[in-house]
This record gives sequence, structure tokens and C-alpha cells, in this order.
Amino acid sequence: MQTIYFVFGNKRTLLKDVVDTSIAGDTEPVATMDREWFRAACAAPTAAEQLRAHVRGTCEVLGRVAPIMPLIAAAAATDPEIAAQWPGGQDPRHTVQHAAARSLTGKPGARPEVTAVKAADLLFGLLSPELYLIFVRDRGWSPETWEDWAYTTLHTRLCTDPAPEVTRD
Repeated sequence: MQTIYFVFGNKRTLLKDVVDTSIAGDTEPVATMDREWFRAACAAPTAAEQLRAHVRGTCEVLGRVAPIMPLIAAAAATDPEIAAQWPGGQDPRHTVQHAAARSLTGKPGARPEVTAVKAADLLFGLLSPELYLIFVRDRGWSPETWEDWAYTTLHTRLCTDPAPEVTRD
């Protein structure tokens, strides 16, 4: 226990580090929008290709972080110092989804009537940890099935070409 306190100082710092590491998948101090998977997704030449890569990358992040989100919410509800580590205001997830949406809506194959703001809202809502947990944890879907569903659902709303046929599960 002393080692934990020596390295992290307290439980609040340890929890924040667990969350950050879960989101990133490693201990490197690199923001999500600077991560290779995110940059590669945004560099895809078409809206559909970007969306597929973005949903896949987000699914990987959610597989790591979504299971600990209820713990974080409970801890934040009972400990003001933990709650202060995640201040109010714009959710960082929305910032990431809005950056992805700005890139996606300017590509060939994007629905011209869908604004970056609307696309960001759709990405934010459908690629949420809460929805991921409902389907994967509560309903028993595999992460791959959830990924295919999320991609197909978003593709229908964001892209002009027909949604591809799902071949898994």
C-alpha cells in the first residue's frame, strides 16, 4: 500500500491515472486527438472509411474505459475532490467527437445536409460508454457486434452510400 501512496500520492490521483490509462491504452501522455488511430481515421479519404476507422478505434477505447465509468460516477458522487478532477463544462468526449465530425462532414460520401454539429451529436450519443455498456455488458453483445451496429447506424445517418452488409455475429 505504501508503494501506491508513494507513486500516486492518494487514491484520487490513482483513480485519475487508471481512467487516463484506460482511455489511452498506455501510459504515454498523448491526447486522444493526437493518437495514431484517431489521426489515421481522420486522414481516411472518404466519410465511410473515416467512420469505420473511428468507430473501430472508439470501440477499443470503450472496451477499456466503459466498465470503470460506473465506478467513477459513484466515486465522484460521494467525493467532491474526485468530482473536481472531472470538472463540468464541455465533455472531452464531445470535443473528440466534434473534431472527428468536422473532418468527416467535409469528405466525399458525407451527407451534405448533416452539419458537423449534428454529426458530433450523433457520434457523441451513439459512441457513448453508457450505450456501449447497455449492449455489451447488459445485453451480452460482443464488442464486435456492437461495433458493427454502431457503424451501420451511424453510416445510415452520416453517409450517402448504402451501408455495407454486416458479416459478423
